[in-house]
Amino acid sequence: MTKGLRKYAVWLLVILLISSCQTAPSANQKHILEPYTIEKPAHFPTIPIPADNPMSAEKVKLGEALFFDPILSSDSSISCASCHFPGFAFSDTVALSRGVHDSIGKRNAPPLINIAYAPVLFRDGGAQSLEMQLYTPIEDDHEMNLDIDEAVMRLQENNQYRVMFEEVFDTLPTVFGLTRALAAYERTLIGGSSRYDTFLTTGDSSIFNEQEKLGLQLFYSSDLNCAACHSGFNLTDHSFRNNGLYETYTDWGHANLSMDSSDIGKFRVPSLRNIALTAPYMHDGSFTSLESVIKHYANGGKAHPHKDPSLQGFVITDNEMDALIQFFHTLTDTAIIEH
Repeated sequence: MTKGLRKYAVWLLVILLISSCQTAPSANQKHILEPYTIEKPAHFPTIPIPADNPMSAEKVKLGEALFFDPILSSDSSISCASCHFPGFAFSDTVALSRGVHDSIGKRNAPPLINIAYAPVLFRDGGAQSLEMQLYTPIEDDHEMNLDIDEAVMRLQENNQYRVMFEEVFDTLPTVFGLTRALAAYERTLIGGSSRYDTFLTTGDSSIFNEQEKLGLQLFYSSDLNCAACHSGFNLTDHSFRNNGLYETYTDWGHANLSMDSSDIGKFRVPSLRNIALTAPYMHDGSFTSLESVIKHYANGGKAHPHKDPSLQGFVITDNEMDALIQFFHTLTDTAIIEH
């Protein structure tokens, strides 16, 4: 294992240990909180909510304030929203986001819409929950670069946050409260208002034009085989796959965690929802357009020994390429378009 990978593995272990040591506030809550029900489309499954992080309107409001506040970065220059823009499905618009002091991130910032349904977080699956995931961007020296205990001290010195944490958790700001509030807000980022959703719920294909109908057929065809990985209501099976992006991977992906060489180059299959808004694509943002992504899969990907066997390549005409891209645009939530 390289020095960098050892450091990565140790870091993940530290996060896991810290998270497991956090305890919830007393059940004897002083303040009566307003229950919060996350609005979701009727055809979506129930949103999983951890027992130690029940939803409340006050907690969501606190999490939203923290998400957009640069107070959580070492030089107070960036916030969570600096790399996750609401108008782009809470993704970034560049291959690798810039952190404090203009440092460059290691991977492309993924969209956060429907992140509540993800069984694991990060492109390599390095976090088991939203609550655990939040340690990394705050402390990573390529992102916010702030010790999480220092972040809590800052919040304790801020009168607004002292009041809000007291209302929600009956305590001054804590690591537990910080991670729970941010996670609660991120769980509310639910999409499902696209034209594709209208088709799913009504079965009325007239909502599509002829090119979009052709794109739908191609997407579910055995020749292109897109739905083999991008399945279900969220258009992902959440598996880890090597898609032949490189012959040699400098970022080992899931193998950083499993230490299994057969996992080199495997990353979590992303949802295709709002895909027209979330360029650039791949774990490193190496493709700038949907056309380049389709061409990659049409060519079958690079020859890597652990490339997923389902990637066999296919033939696609220019007209079919246009149809598939037009179909992808029907996956965009109207709520984002109207934002």
